[in-house]
Amino acid sequence: MQVVLKCDVKGLGRANEVKSVSEGYARNYLIPRGLAIPATKESLEMVTREQQHATTVAAQQHARAEAMAARLKDKPLHFKVKAGETGRMYGSITAKDIAEAIGKVLGTEFDRRMIELEHPIRQTGVHLIELKLPANVTGQVQVVVEAEDQ
Repeated sequence: MQVVLKCDVKGLGRANEVKSVSEGYARNYLIPRGLAIPATKESLEMVTREQQHATTVAAQQHARAEAMAARLKDKPLHFKVKAGETGRMYGSITAKDIAEAIGKVLGTEFDRRMIELEHPIRQTGVHLIELKLPANVTGQVQVVVEAEDQ
């Protein structure tokens, strides 16, 4: 029997996939629990429409992420900090600080978990920080750390 999965079913498949299962499995387990519906002409058309919609949404999200990466690549983030004579900072710049600065550049909130920062920045200079943006887009932002005049 052909069924359309309404949600992910472990060991069977993912949502909106058409699968062949035994009639008893479909009638006694999948359909009563709302995990699947019989594969009719209407349900197959619905799956096709949902897949097309998901593809368009993914393309739009990818385009937005690419645009965000391009904007951030052109705008270095400047931080003025207290530092010693060797350039070692008295504090540090964390992913949270960088996310707040990116949020000001973009005009929206930016999630700090998208920033790939292994250790907080503790040295003055120019640092390239990797970003993991939505839709598997990667980008970089330049962080310029300068010592304050004392």
